[in-house]
This record gives sequence, C-alpha cells and structure tokens, in this order.
Amino acid sequence: MKSLTVDLDGPVHYADFGGSGRPIVLVHGLGGSHLNWLPVGKRLAAHGRVLAIDLAGHGRTPSLGRTARIGANLRLLGRFLEAVAGASAVLVGNSMGGYLAMAEAAAEPHRVDSLVLVDPAVPNTRIRTWDPLVVALFTAYALPGTGAAMMLLRGRRGAERLVRATLALCCVDASRVSPETVQAHVELARERLASRAGRDFLAAQRSLMARLIRPRRFYRMVAGIRARALIVQGGSDRLVRVEAARVLAAARPDWRFELLEGVGHVPQLEAPERFLAAVEPWLRAPEPRRSDAAAPRRAAGSARRNGA
Repeated sequence: MKSLTVDLDGPVHYADFGGSGRPIVLVHGLGGSHLNWLPVGKRLAAHGRVLAIDLAGHGRTPSLGRTARIGANLRLLGRFLEAVAGASAVLVGNSMGGYLAMAEAAAEPHRVDSLVLVDPAVPNTRIRTWDPLVVALFTAYALPGTGAAMMLLRGRRGAERLVRATLALCCVDASRVSPETVQAHVELARERLASRAGRDFLAAQRSLMARLIRPRRFYRMVAGIRARALIVQGGSDRLVRVEAARVLAAARPDWRFELLEGVGHVPQLEAPERFLAAVEPWLRAPEPRRSDAAAPRRAAGSARRNGA
C-alpha cells in the first residue's frame, strides 16, 4: 500500500493498493479512513486499480478551512474521481461512504461504472428497530452543546480505548479484527487526537442525518441511479439495521443483495474473507445489459408506500 496525497483545493490523502485497469475507489464511513479497507484492499487489486480516499476531515485529509459536511465531501469525491481515478470507477462505499457512492452515481453517472454498497447509510423508516444505544448516541451528537462535550470525552479516552470502543459498536465480535489492523487504527487515532477531528466528525454526522430524515428525497435519488450495484449487509449491524437495508434492496430489485449473518457494520474489517467471497465474484461477472429505468422507479414508489 502506497500513501499518497493530491492537491484538490487542499491536500487529500489516499492509499493506493496497486492493481491495474478499471479504478476501484473505496470510500470509508463516518469517522473512518483508508485503514478501514486494510484487510481487503490487496485482494481487490486483482480486479482493478484500488484507491482508498480519506474524505475531508477524516483520516489524513485535514479540513484546513474546508468542511466535512456531506455536500462538500460529495464534491470532493467527484473531483477525486476526475483527477486521480481518471476513468469510470467501481465505487465501494461503507456506511456514509455508501451514501456518498449512491449520491455520486446519481449526480455524475459518467464517473461511476458500478457500486458496491457495504452496510450503506439509508433512512431507517421503522424507528422501533433501532438499537437503543445507537439512538442515544446519535441524539447526543445532534445536540450542539452535548455533541461538543461528547467529542471532548471521546478524546480524553485515549487512542486505544477510542478505537476499541468504536470497533465494539461496529462489530459483533471485535476480536475478529486482526491485531495489525487494530494497531494501525490506534496509530492514526493518536495523530487525529491533536487535530479538529471532533468538529469535523460532528459536521459530517449532522449533515448525514439531515439527509437521511428525508426518505422520499433519498429514494428519488436511488431511483435515478443507472449503475448496477451489489449491496453487502451485515445481518447484525446495530447502526444500519437489516430491515432498512432490505427496503433499499426492494426499491432496486435489479441490484443484488448479499446478507452476511452474524456480522456487524464493517464486514470488510470483521469478516474480510466472507466480504471478499461476496464481492469478488460480482466484480468478475460481466456487466449485464442495463434494465429498463422505469422498473426501479416503480419499485422505489412501492418501497415509499411501504414506509420508506
């Protein structure tokens, strides 16, 4: 893995896992980084040139006067695809990165060949299915004073405790994540504790929530995506419930849905072999003829009537 930086109105860090041919761009989730793809990046390089971006305010991409809000990072992703990927890409997005991948495919279809959506951030239309801890946590982040206080407390826990707490929330069994991957995350967390990471995290979180509370707008966006897609969903995800992922799958029956039972929010970290077993055959398969665009639109309308 090479660590590289490109100037896109400020430094943007990314990891190059090697490979050649079509670009495969990996987009991390809220509070994540290029390191979220360490266990799978090298294997994915058998299928194309693999690049893992650090979004603004995340990883080793400082905000530096930029904002970490969703709209700004969507524009940054588009510029990265143009300047670095240089061709229509496979976008692989986890959580917030899955939302950004879909939004980019809707906004600039010529830049996106296909999508792999890994526990993508989607509207949860049935609030009773939310994990109580997740509801409490994200409600606290949304409140101006409380959110800032939460970030201060997170910083005081130290890098190792912060990483382990995050993995405990995102995984069913955090011990499945390799020690080398955990240590890489701890080292990066130490770097970030000295930055404005807390403010950037809150900006990204609040802007993402503001978009997800508008399910009709979200599903209009989904209906307009022309790219084919694979949805990979952890069956025990506490952050993006499987019920919400199934609504997305129902809205686009032309997209493939793979459920990984007993896995949490970050399958590529917790169960990399199972993640690759789902993704690699899909990457190898020839692209089918594009389906009638009216079909997913009709399905999206049905999903909205059922509570989306």
